[in-house]
Amino acid sequence: MTEQMNIKALMQTSGVKFGTSGARGLVVDMTDKVCYAYTLAFLQYLTEHGDIQLGDQVAVAGDLRPSSPRMMAAVGAAISDAGFVPLSCGFVSTPAVALYAMKRNMACMMVTGSHIPDDRNGIKFYKPTGEILKGDEQGMTAKTVSLPANRFAEDGALLVAFAWADKTDVAYHEYVKRFLDFFPSNMLAGQRIGIYEHSSVARDCMLEVVQKLGAEAISLGRSDTFIPVDTEAVRPEDVVLAKQWASELNLDCIISADGDGDRPLVSDEFGAWLRGDVAGIVCAKYLHAKAVVTPVSSNSALEATNYFEKTTRTRIGSPFVIEAMHADVFSGINAVVGYEANGGFLSATPLVKNAKTLSALPTRDALIVPLTVLGTAIAAKQSISALLKTLPQRFTASDRVQNFAAEKSEARLADLKQANAQANIFAANHLLQAMFGDVTDVDITDGVRVTFASSEIVHLRPSGNAPELRCYVEAASESRVQAMLLQGMGLLESWK
Repeated sequence: MTEQMNIKALMQTSGVKFGTSGARGLVVDMTDKVCYAYTLAFLQYLTEHGDIQLGDQVAVAGDLRPSSPRMMAAVGAAISDAGFVPLSCGFVSTPAVALYAMKRNMACMMVTGSHIPDDRNGIKFYKPTGEILKGDEQGMTAKTVSLPANRFAEDGALLVAFAWADKTDVAYHEYVKRFLDFFPSNMLAGQRIGIYEHSSVARDCMLEVVQKLGAEAISLGRSDTFIPVDTEAVRPEDVVLAKQWASELNLDCIISADGDGDRPLVSDEFGAWLRGDVAGIVCAKYLHAKAVVTPVSSNSALEATNYFEKTTRTRIGSPFVIEAMHADVFSGINAVVGYEANGGFLSATPLVKNAKTLSALPTRDALIVPLTVLGTAIAAKQSISALLKTLPQRFTASDRVQNFAAEKSEARLADLKQANAQANIFAANHLLQAMFGDVTDVDITDGVRVTFASSEIVHLRPSGNAPELRCYVEAASESRVQAMLLQGMGLLESWK
């Protein structure tokens, strides 16, 4: 006996849906049965498209949330029941398991909720060529899968516990080796670097790489309790901690990452966290990129630098960045990279520097960013704060209102997304002119990004991963951008 389950219908009944990066939902909703069904849909989709075949290994990894081991087991059970071989890579970062799988032309899955609180979790899906794109998501959601009727209890839990027969730690070691082979030996000699470990699954590899590149590494803030570090909306307590650590410990830099290690945090010598979209510019230049892809929300200093032959703006989310990178590669451009405002850095082609080659990794990576920022500053014999002053001075900030349903967000923004540009400008002026001045442009590529006559920017956008409404602002000074963010967040709060 089997139970037929349509994934599109399951998304509605369970509340577990695709966001900008994989399927996510409340832990109580991501039962073993739901995780099992999503896994079957993924495997069925890949099999039908010739990406995998019965008997292939499928790699699985997870982050350090309390719910991740249970969900990994449900995923492994589904892989095994479907006729494939589940391979546990253990608790390693998303880029580590993706690198391992892509190197072997293997599909993989990462159980993680990334930066969101641990009452939520998720699953990221990777084809042998890299993470699934939006078209793949649509193909998965259209699937109807068959679940064994005697596999689950009434609450959706597996009736028989799953035990991993195949395990490997190679994914971790290959990821570490990736950086040690590419960056100059002892590049970080003489540097005192703090590793803000918290509950990031990337914490051990960050510490190992930094130490093996010659730095004195100081472990900071390691936690056995999950901490939701969001690199786009850094918690106030993490802002305070970084400045205290930098001052008290005489650090050159502090580095960290989010829960699954694909979004970085990197500070200057004063403990001030860099914006991810500024660090991305430095990273791309260090790697001699020719074409750079980034979402519409990223800092406009990218174009102002004139460092790169081509720049492209996309919707927010790594799938859109990857699609645009693939288009650049298809057009014959080499040295193609991408980054997001959250700092995650992607590469679509091999990158060459100092006669060493860094293989392509077309998924978000955290560790490459602080290493290239440090490498750039060291080569220029500058502090990180001095290095940042060499860039066009455009400042950004962001925050979000939580527990704000996506449907409500879209309803609030509907008046700013009319059928023509002039109508959008008129509506934006009506809403925002008193706070920020005359509107000159409204970009609705993703949410509503409003440019004013002052060249200042306010961007309002529902999160693709959580019930949040985000506000991004950009201006010519730090003080101005903070004032704008305060006004923008006041507006969003009034909408609740």
